[in-house]
Amino acid sequence: MTHDDTFGQFGSGKKDQDSGPLASQVLKFLSERQNVGATGARSVVLDYLVRATLSPKWFDPVQVMHELRGYRLTVDTVIDLYIPQTAVCLGELWVTSDIDFAEVTVGSLRLQSLLIEASVDATCRSAANAAEVLSALVVVPEGEQHFLGATVAGGQLRRLGCDASVAFCESSKEIEERIKFDQPDMVLFSCARGAPLEYVARTVDKVRALATAPPVLALGGPIKGDLGGIKEYTDVDLVTNFVKDVVSFCAKRQKALGGR
Repeated sequence: MTHDDTFGQFGSGKKDQDSGPLASQVLKFLSERQNVGATGARSVVLDYLVRATLSPKWFDPVQVMHELRGYRLTVDTVIDLYIPQTAVCLGELWVTSDIDFAEVTVGSLRLQSLLIEASVDATCRSAANAAEVLSALVVVPEGEQHFLGATVAGGQLRRLGCDASVAFCESSKEIEERIKFDQPDMVLFSCARGAPLEYVARTVDKVRALATAPPVLALGGPIKGDLGGIKEYTDVDLVTNFVKDVVSFCAKRQKALGGR
């Protein structure tokens, strides 16, 4: 749901051992990218990570994290920038028919395992009093498939000191029950297409009707279009791709209300 930062040839100084059509395709694709793109990602790192996720060899997320640390990357940068940007590269390679759907699927699963490994190293919570910790639920609506981005958003929320969970493809009714039972401070919907907006609008309407003090309701993700119109249609509190915006909005509301 967020894209706070972004992500990139082997940097070991050794000649790449993986030759062949796939390596050539990836190299050709990445050679067209700037050394440091608009997202701030270094192509040398992105090159390494794309080829690692597509390699026919065994993928070891522990070893890959070790290699990434060699580039002097922080864990936050790996999670927020390079993993999402690698996913973007896989999607672009699929669109140009340089890789097939199976390779995209395997690559995505590898990135998911790398995200889990990176999250182990991340600071999940500050030493703040547990009563002051904000809780959040990230929701990927039914029919959506961008699981990696929502998991990244969950990790970002935890590093900001929040107690975060992620719900994938649950029905509107299930989400309503989850919110009613858990009473999170924030609910963040992640959408890539326009179709799930009806799901979001319906869920938001029910949550507002059922709760005397509804959580902060936000919407983000790779969806494009008139953001003002989307906000009005879904009746969420804000539309943003930055989890920090949602946390800040929620904290200000909590302060204004004098806490829970």
